[in-house]
Amino acid sequence: MIKTAQIKKIGFRFLVINIIFLLIKLTVNTKEKHLNGEDPINEPVFYYVSAIIFFLLTWEINDWLIKRKNKDVLKSNMSFYNSLDVLVKTLAIMLPFMALSYYLAIFEFNYICRIDAEDPWLQFRVDFLRAALLLFSLTVFNLFYYTTKRAKEIESSLHQLKQEVITSKYNSLKNQISPHFLFNSLNTLTSLMYEDRDLASDFVTRLASCYRYILDNKEKDLVTLEKELNFLDSFIFMMNVRHKESLSITTNILVNPKGFSIPTLSLQMLVENALKHNYFSKEKPLEVNIYSNDKNLVIQNTLRKRKEEPSTKLGISNIKKRYAFYTNEQIVIEEKNDIYKIEIPLLHKAIKQFDMPLES
Repeated sequence: MIKTAQIKKIGFRFLVINIIFLLIKLTVNTKEKHLNGEDPINEPVFYYVSAIIFFLLTWEINDWLIKRKNKDVLKSNMSFYNSLDVLVKTLAIMLPFMALSYYLAIFEFNYICRIDAEDPWLQFRVDFLRAALLLFSLTVFNLFYYTTKRAKEIESSLHQLKQEVITSKYNSLKNQISPHFLFNSLNTLTSLMYEDRDLASDFVTRLASCYRYILDNKEKDLVTLEKELNFLDSFIFMMNVRHKESLSITTNILVNPKGFSIPTLSLQMLVENALKHNYFSKEKPLEVNIYSNDKNLVIQNTLRKRKEEPSTKLGISNIKKRYAFYTNEQIVIEEKNDIYKIEIPLLHKAIKQFDMPLES
């Protein structure tokens, strides 16, 4: 695999060199030159071979210097000063080598290279400056290509890291739900075993149904509103058994529950939140009403805040964070005339995770 990549890289660079060489030949005076009555066929061969050697060598040296600057794979993109340092070092290595090559070809081994020059020093300066300009341009292009590629790799890595962080946070939020629900359910079941075994049996059946739902959907970020409402029916039965006449939960869903989604277990958490933070009794029952409007799901309950402990609002914070993965729409909370109301968005069934910015 590595060999194939290397061959493709060398092939691409060889193609670029040939294109550049041909463009130079088209722009430089191509009149026929004669040396000792013969066509100087060695001259174009020398320039062609030297161009290939200079370009490939410069490219490889530049790559090596870039990799040396970025040994740490976690390091961010190269700074301007690092790029300038690589550029200077590349030219510092190649320019003396090119100067020596042209000097030897024009002055010492011209009987082999057969470069026809009326003024050898002028020819040397022209060849050297032209090659230096081309190699400078090549080095800048290579640095720009690397910087752009590196920036894309860093962006891709950050995006992947962001997704992993979001997934980790989301799973952590979901895992906070089940233990609390199980603890309360087992406490209720323990009491029922001594009071009403038939009801205890029904309670176990409902509890099993609830936990089957939790286990089947624990890896899912969203579920259809239909599934959540079916789960909620069993949950309401269990809450009514636990709190009896001190609790009344009603539902009135007018939208098609198959066409919408909500975060898994969000309704159960909001109902439990109402139970946790409000005082209620047989004389003053807690009334919870769950209904829908055009685009929201509303959970409304009578408001009688417990005085024993202040609310930490962790449940609401949990819901807000879970919704933030999917939509910009805000959760609306209202307290008015002893009524507490929370509206959560109804998400369309085909919705995908919202691309939120990575928190610092």
